Amino acid sequence: MSAAGTGPRPGRPRPLASPAAVPRRHLLIAFASVYVAWGSTYLAIRVGVRHLAPTMLGGVRFAVAGAGMLLALRATGRLAPTTRRERGAIAAMATLMLVGGNGLVMWAERSVASGLAALLVATVPLWMAGLAALPPTRERLPRLAVIGLVLGFLGVGVLVRPTWGADDLTGEAALILASLSWSIGSLYARRAGIHADPVTITAWEMLFAGLVFLAIGAVSGGLGASTFDGPGLAAVCYLVVIGSWVGFTAYIWLLAHVPAAKAATYAYVNPVIALLLGWWLLDEPVTARIAAGSAIIVVAVALVTSAGVSPPAAALDDERAAASG
Repeated sequence: MSAAGTGPRPGRPRPLASPAAVPRRHLLIAFASVYVAWGSTYLAIRVGVRHLAPTMLGGVRFAVAGAGMLLALRATGRLAPTTRRERGAIAAMATLMLVGGNGLVMWAERSVASGLAALLVATVPLWMAGLAALPPTRERLPRLAVIGLVLGFLGVGVLVRPTWGADDLTGEAALILASLSWSIGSLYARRAGIHADPVTITAWEMLFAGLVFLAIGAVSGGLGASTFDGPGLAAVCYLVVIGSWVGFTAYIWLLAHVPAAKAATYAYVNPVIALLLGWWLLDEPVTARIAAGSAIIVVAVALVTSAGVSPPAAALDDERAAASG
């Protein structure tokens, strides 16, 4: 999941800028920013939950990121007006996608390696395609997408084996539930009837989620279980600045300059980056099973996203990564 947690947004897609008018280096920088920002959030979460309770990590991260974005939008005159009904819908999206989605990712990464978490979260496009094919949406699945779905869940089966320890299976089950919660929230967002621009929606979404996380943390003792030391604060700062602000800004810019299908390539690049970073910086093992499962899932996600299951206007599937990580 991406870092800020945007779902598909209603409204008209903006016309793309002429490719000739966009310097190649700008495109490369934007793609690199999205890939690295959202691919590295899983590593930052893994470090963060070693020092902070997941509720406090999510609360501080999203409250600061959302409030900061809202202030910046207001200062520049770009904050779009929203009705009470729209803010209610955004709060529902925040609950499903950030509290349910990213929250379970943070909880799971206390016991699950960051690279493996990213791989299981990478199944979000598969869940979305499968759920969209059910009533009441009943979107038609192209043959390529069906093949991708079968491959994707085969890859999950390879990664999640019953021979693993109970703690591992609990964390992995949480990651699957996180992907499902994120997918439901994304599908709900398509039909929520919110007319504000994606940046305004995302800012409110993060702020709402941050407040909910902080409330849960206050009730559950998350503050007392957290150590706001150097590594913990560094993880929070990284998730706010790089994961939420830099990654999302670069993604929005890409959507205005390249086709949505190209911008969405982060869906199968991010888990690979997360896997490599976890192996390099945290000594997380990359076994033959993980390598095989990751290859299957990456191919499956590529098949589903390239099959054109979702309408182009719903390009902002997630700010992901967040998980987002």
